[in-house]
Amino acid sequence: MGFPDRIERTVELAHPPATVWAALTTADGLSAWFGKDARIDLRPGGSASMRWDSGHTADMRVERVEEPRVFGFTWHIFGLPEDDPRRTYVEFTLEPAGGGTRLTVVESGFAQLPDDAYRTAYEGNTQGWASELGELAGYLDAAT
Repeated sequence: MGFPDRIERTVELAHPPATVWAALTTADGLSAWFGKDARIDLRPGGSASMRWDSGHTADMRVERVEEPRVFGFTWHIFGLPEDDPRRTYVEFTLEPAGGGTRLTVVESGFAQLPDDAYRTAYEGNTQGWASELGELAGYLDAAT
């Protein structure tokens, strides 16, 4: 049986693309909604990292930067051992929509996993993106 390889979520944000871009691609922006502490070298091949209140950390590699439309990175797959080399690819696409932004996030690469690891990673990240995109919207709304 094949599994879905990707998670895709789209949200409408009442903020211009430049504002949303800054929230996605700066350490201050990421630290405000995505993780407690963040750092980012915003260039293809650059590194980024996040740390959450839970103590969980994520190391990322910036893959794509097309300001202010597309930002992509790879990161470790939730539930796999830290030394496992497999990664998923996360891409944010921003489109002007009225006076705001249509933001789409796609995370792909789950089909490479065996059943048990797939279920943990796919379900965890599906719930995670729903929560994190809500936090992004809340952060942007509070900042205005």
